Amino acid sequence: MELDVVIDVVCPWCYVGKRQLDKALAERPDVVRQVRYRPYQLSAETPAEGVDRAEHYARKFGDSPQYKAAREHLLDLGKSLGIAFDFESECRIANTLDAHRVIRWAMSTGLQEAVAEGLMKAYFEDCAFLGDPTLLADVAAAAGMDGDLVKELLASDRDKDLIAAEVKQAHAMGIQGVPMFIFNQKAGVSGAQDASVLVQVIDKLQSEAA
Repeated sequence: MELDVVIDVVCPWCYVGKRQLDKALAERPDVVRQVRYRPYQLSAETPAEGVDRAEHYARKFGDSPQYKAAREHLLDLGKSLGIAFDFESECRIANTLDAHRVIRWAMSTGLQEAVAEGLMKAYFEDCAFLGDPTLLADVAAAAGMDGDLVKELLASDRDKDLIAAEVKQAHAMGIQGVPMFIFNQKAGVSGAQDASVLVQVIDKLQSEAA
């Protein structure tokens, strides 16, 4: 069984969904033989210097009781999955094109999961700026990639058009929110579903294949 996971690394629900997937795969080891992380951009128009996160959230969500309740729910859910979300510290939201390039380059060495995890942890827990090429190269190196090569590639336009095309394709497929889990290129599960839901999908597809 193969699985494509469409994410944006500045989406908190993608971090939650990734951790739920980790739990599901641990419950069904050796069933999903390949997991590929695919790019999505919630705000492709974000400038290279990024935008202030607090200001962006205030414009987008306001200060309603519903938003505050949703934030508390996300914090509690994060804690249950070992995620220490920091939404209070000063932080800038980056254009994630370069981050997605690094995740793509990690595919050939089987390090996508580690790189995606490292990037989301850096942003959501350490409030790091994912538009900083040095930070991206450091995360890649920590995951086992060649950090110097990554930094060199980031200074070029390598695969920018390819990432943009993949994001466009995701929109053309009707994907309007992430994470999106696509099993065997046909069965789609949208949103940061509980691990038990993902396990049920894996079991169903495995039963059908048998």
